[in-house]
Amino acid sequence: MWDELILAALRARENAYAPYSNYLVGAALLAEDGEIVTGCNVENASYGAACCAERTAVFKAVSEGKRSFRAIAVAGGPDGREPTGYAFPCGICRQVLNEFAGPEFTVIVAKSVSDYREYSLEELLPNSFGGEAIK
Repeated sequence: MWDELILAALRARENAYAPYSNYLVGAALLAEDGEIVTGCNVENASYGAACCAERTAVFKAVSEGKRSFRAIAVAGGPDGREPTGYAFPCGICRQVLNEFAGPEFTVIVAKSVSDYREYSLEELLPNSFGGEAIK
């Protein structure tokens, strides 16, 4: 299953709009129902208005009525080249993932289908702040 998710992230990377950083990122989010929802980074001249690939995928999935996810694969690197490093979700993306992730949620950072690392969201966002803290 990870192969399919990583390939979807690599394909989504091709749609990235990154004229300022030239760093293309694709994400593929695995919903609880088995559907894969993709996203890419979208930059803006006003840097604060940009959106990371992971959040694009989550917001797209939520807008389609999905609220529960099992995993996400992320692949990123310079425009015109295959990924040579692992693109980890930023802090804001980790927080957004935390809103919808269960304890078994997996984050995959990939250079390719055969070269990836796998983490739990809890490893990447220990002692997280979530909805239970404000209820």
